[in-house]
Amino acid sequence: MTYVVTDNCVRCKYTDCVEVCPVDCFYEGENMLVIHPDECIDCGVCEPECPADAIRPDTEPGLEKWLDVNRKYSESWPVITTKRDPLPEAEEYDGTPGKFEQFFSEEPGKGD
Repeated sequence: MTYVVTDNCVRCKYTDCVEVCPVDCFYEGENMLVIHPDECIDCGVCEPECPADAIRPDTEPGLEKWLDVNRKYSESWPVITTKRDPLPEAEEYDGTPGKFEQFFSEEPGKGD
C-alpha cells in the first residue's frame, strides 16, 4: 500500500502534509503535490493533515489513475519538505469536482 494525492489538491496545494512526512516523499508541481509511491512508507501521518482531504490510500477503489499520476510527476517535480501558504484560490476551489481535467498543470513547482 501507498498513499496518493488526488484531484482535490489541484488549485489548493495545501502543504501541511509535507511537514509531517518522515521520508520526504512529496513532490511539488505548479498547482498540486504528489507522493512518490516507491518512497512512501505507508505510515499515513499525512492523510489527516490535508485540509482538502486529497490524500488517500491507494487501496481505495478507483485510485489507479492517481497512483499513475503520482508516480509520473514525482519523477520530474522537485521535492518539497517545508510548509508554505496554500494557493490564493484554495478555499474557493476546495471540493470543486473535475479539477484535474480542468486546471492541472504539468509544470514543476519551486521545491525546497
